[in-house]
Amino acid sequence: MNNDSSLQITAKLKAIISSSAPGTRLPSTRSLVNEFHASPVTVQKALQTLTMQGLIESRPGIGTFTRTQAVSRPADYSWQSTALGSARTRRTSAASPLTGPNGDSLALHHGYPEPELLPSRLVRAAINRASRSETALTCPPAGGLADLQTWFARELAEQTIGAVTPPNAKDVIIMPGSQAGLSSIFTSLVGAGQPLIVESPTYWGALLAAENAGVELVPVSSGPHGPDPHELSKAFERSGARMFYAQPNYANPTGAQWGVELKGQVMDVVRQHSAFLVEDDWAHDFGIESSSAPIAATDDSGHVIYIRSLTKSVSPSLRVAAVIARGPARDRILANTAAEAMYVSGLLQAAALDVVSQPGWKTHLRTLRSQLQSRRDLLISGLYDAVPEAQLELIPKGGLNLWLRLPEHIDLKRLTLDCAQSGLSIAGDVNWFPAEPTGKYLRLNYAGPRPSEYHDAARILGEALHSQ
Repeated sequence: MNNDSSLQITAKLKAIISSSAPGTRLPSTRSLVNEFHASPVTVQKALQTLTMQGLIESRPGIGTFTRTQAVSRPADYSWQSTALGSARTRRTSAASPLTGPNGDSLALHHGYPEPELLPSRLVRAAINRASRSETALTCPPAGGLADLQTWFARELAEQTIGAVTPPNAKDVIIMPGSQAGLSSIFTSLVGAGQPLIVESPTYWGALLAAENAGVELVPVSSGPHGPDPHELSKAFERSGARMFYAQPNYANPTGAQWGVELKGQVMDVVRQHSAFLVEDDWAHDFGIESSSAPIAATDDSGHVIYIRSLTKSVSPSLRVAAVIARGPARDRILANTAAEAMYVSGLLQAAALDVVSQPGWKTHLRTLRSQLQSRRDLLISGLYDAVPEAQLELIPKGGLNLWLRLPEHIDLKRLTLDCAQSGLSIAGDVNWFPAEPTGKYLRLNYAGPRPSEYHDAARILGEALHSQ
């Protein structure tokens, strides 16, 4: 008998069971062999399947019966291992940057500002107004609401330098968050098996998007002030890549900010190799001591693909971002986005536009700058006192994070667990490197909750380090 025979017998037995009262005794195995004209092995296999499904139970020495009540049993997903094959995406830790604060724990791992740092009043009012508008019931264009496209284009246009032709609304594609934008760009403009140059270290979500798109990562070392343009040029020449993903302002996780001269040098390299620069301006609203125009403000030839998100600065629940691109590249990104998601919720777009159009938005950003500075300095002070053996390579002038280098003997996974047991959440085992890590590093978010306890958080981290 083959497997189909076992499946057929299982189906017939299920029909018998469904019409039987709970606790009904089933015919013996010998009787079932005769009834179904099957081998004993085939019948036993069918009975085992029904037992695993919780439909019958065996009572040794008595017989097999339909179950008298539902039982809790572990689900069996083992078949999926063969069906799915090997995993193609990176795995994040239990203390992932996406995991929010947990109860009473001190959270320095999270990738977002705490709600106290968000324009909550503006957001709630905007959502209420959007829910009463036509956008709550209509389908928006694939590229986004025209007014929101115009807002993003105007913001970048106000920063353009020299004789650069500013972008227009048609260059803007509204995305459901910057992560979706990165996935669309890597899929539509690079493609599976093709090289993509990335800074090392860099944003873990970009690495996730790149690996999910199947591209080949080409790392270029990037220090506290950005990458070496000569090394970048060599990477283009060796790999044949036609795209470089980077964060020139307040990079995540390092906090690095490129100077004006370096920005120009990088653009020279990109142009020389007829390539694209994907400029991720994720921290546009999080400047503390400085502000710097995006590289996209110096380009009108389509070399820079600019990503600007409102998710972190407005609300994590309003996942709205923009990709600004020119020429055929823009058309390819839009086609991919439409195929993946059709469009971004008009309700979310309308609410996001409402928030950033209010006079209170700019007031909020000015207040946010001072709040981030005080939190950053408070955490740095605690680290200097409690973790003197760790090295802070840069005091960031913006963003949300400190990038701390730890002694080489430190086990980051153990450190994460030890801190968690003492009430501190850190993202110690998140991989920020596209290749092998060049050291032991820890990203700490100074925009988390309860800043008054940052010194306690630093103390817990110091004690966990000393225990190793």
